[in-house]
Amino acid sequence: MKLLVVAVGQRMPDWAQTAWDDYAKRFPPELKLELRAVKTEPRGSKSLETLYAAERERIEGAIAKGMRIVVLDERGTALTTKALAARLQAWQGEGDDVALVIGGPDGLDPAFKAAAHERIRLSDLTLPHAMARVLLVEQLYRAWSVNAGHPYHRE
Repeated sequence: MKLLVVAVGQRMPDWAQTAWDDYAKRFPPELKLELRAVKTEPRGSKSLETLYAAERERIEGAIAKGMRIVVLDERGTALTTKALAARLQAWQGEGDDVALVIGGPDGLDPAFKAAAHERIRLSDLTLPHAMARVLLVEQLYRAWSVNAGHPYHRE
């Protein structure tokens, strides 16, 4: 199974890249993790619809056909670590490759969010993009560790 994180925004602080790399190397070979950063549309005087359309096109171009699309959204379903572990186990059981999508500064195109298979949220708080990437990869690793009986997660 493959987990693809598609994130709008290319430049991340060194600490975020270091943290991402640290967690990414912990995943087992049967659960491949990949990050694809797509360019943020320059803001300027463009309408929100224009920004959404440009970023949506880049996001869709990064996702292979047939992947389950899960968007991170502040109004998405709140999951506990165990609930995320259950979702991960279900995705693995269904044999789906999963694209988890982190939007740009203005979020994601509403139609794209509506068409996604699932919408989840990492927190009730608004997070900087770098923090969202790190939190997501850590929680995905933690979810795997729960399912694998690995001692990383403790109750």
